[in-house]
Amino acid sequence: MKRVASPSPSFDARPAGVRPELLVLHYTDTNALADTLAILLDPARKVSAHYVVDEDGTVHALVDEAARAWHAGVSCWRGHRDVNARSIGIEIQNPGHRCGYRAFPDAQIDAVIALCREIAARHAIAPRDIVGHSDVAPSRKCDPGELFPWARLAKEGVGLFPSGVAPRRRVVRDFGPGDSDEAVLTAQNGLVRVGYDCPVTGTLDEATQAVLVAFQRRFRPARFDGRLDGETQARLTALLAQIFP
Repeated sequence: MKRVASPSPSFDARPAGVRPELLVLHYTDTNALADTLAILLDPARKVSAHYVVDEDGTVHALVDEAARAWHAGVSCWRGHRDVNARSIGIEIQNPGHRCGYRAFPDAQIDAVIALCREIAARHAIAPRDIVGHSDVAPSRKCDPGELFPWARLAKEGVGLFPSGVAPRRRVVRDFGPGDSDEAVLTAQNGLVRVGYDCPVTGTLDEATQAVLVAFQRRFRPARFDGRLDGETQARLTALLAQIFP
């Protein structure tokens, strides 16, 4: 894994006593690495990440892990709203949905896996706390997106992915926007237990839909429509069983 130092001026100190306990993966949403670095190294932009992984697997180190990089924005995970203070951010070079979203090359994913494993070991970051930008900001972000191979990462010990779930489940009932039911309440509680910032009202409101889309985009990428169908419920149950065996 080739590494290059590309220091960013956009960072500050973590709050006293706060250590990295999350690892947040992003895509860059830019056409090329040069565009990414132009943004992340520009002091006027006031954005950064700790690392950028290019498509050929080269890792650019921008901010020291001891410092707080500015990558997550308005976000929340497991009840903590200053995600930047508690996380390390990795940007993964990809055009994103805005510029021509495409699959991530093997060399790039190999580097991401290696980097994540190093960081997680260094800071004792649990697999459940290796997340996507869309997980911590579901109403605003969709990266790293449905083409990101979370299942492959999980096989390498990076993050989680529900196992033992059939590709399709028979739908007992499919809950959509505005529906209220005990099953919706159960799902909302489950999403909160996973770490999502989700309302717990028993109604599939707009905020819950956004969280469901983020969950599906990551854990059921073949369909991410924000509806609470049987397969989504089954995958959520399987994921909870992994987190709370």
